[in-house]
Amino acid sequence: MKKITFLSAALLISVLVSAQGPDFSGTWKLNTGKSKLGAEFSMAPREIIIGQKGNEFNVEKHSSYQDQEFTINDKFTLDGKECINPGWMDSQKKSTAVWSDDRKSLKITTKMTVGDGGEMTITEIYKMDGANMVLESSSSSSFGEMAETMVYDKQ
Repeated sequence: MKKITFLSAALLISVLVSAQGPDFSGTWKLNTGKSKLGAEFSMAPREIIIGQKGNEFNVEKHSSYQDQEFTINDKFTLDGKECINPGWMDSQKKSTAVWSDDRKSLKITTKMTVGDGGEMTITEIYKMDGANMVLESSSSSSFGEMAETMVYDKQ
């Protein structure tokens, strides 16, 4: 009887953990050899630090542009509700984070104002491929479209 109770509890915990989706928590370094980055220009962060707990998904991206280092900190909730984070030049980014139906990937859609009232939409899909985190990122605005697949190694 104890064995059946233990197995039932273990199965329930396993189902609950898998229902939440993968845990992306940790420090991740860009693996350029496995990634498909823009030929002329890339927005791929060289390092991403993710804190994921319960309904919270916090992302810290370390990047560089024209030899300038910068860090972007975003906080999301995993319940599909809109989250607002600071954007470029005093703008705001409005984002929603939702799990895929199979709970294997997390999609974050962000909209922000750019230029003289134009809008940019950024879609990021986080998923695991073995021990690697894969981030599929695409953006669309009046400046054009861009898509990259970034592969990260856990540190």
